[in-house]
Amino acid sequence: MKDLRWPALWVGLWVLLIGVVVVLSLGSPPESPGVPAGDKWQHLTAYFVLAALAVQVFLPGEPVLRAAVALVVVGIGLEVAQGTLTDDRMMDWRDAIANAAGVGLGLLTSRTPVRDVLLRAVPSGRD
Repeated sequence: MKDLRWPALWVGLWVLLIGVVVVLSLGSPPESPGVPAGDKWQHLTAYFVLAALAVQVFLPGEPVLRAAVALVVVGIGLEVAQGTLTDDRMMDWRDAIANAAGVGLGLLTSRTPVRDVLLRAVPSGRD
């Protein structure tokens, strides 16, 4: 993890947001937004946010890549779960691709100055 103040809070927030995605993915589907392929944009955005937050919390390299792989696995797993565990949802491989694309785009924030916004905002205070 990065040297953040309140590290458990930030990891907990990340895990909580993953939980929100799980609940939303397995609950009754919301009304479709009036945008073409709107649900794909929702998938991409949700997983972008999760991956971008992982970039904020986890160290570069292997730690953040492990988080990214975990997010892709969660996205694929949720699609399978929608097709097998729910009556009002269906599995859509295009959703899994949108999820993975969102993770990839979120990881790209690690190549920008944005990667350390949280670290600059709440450093550990240990000098």
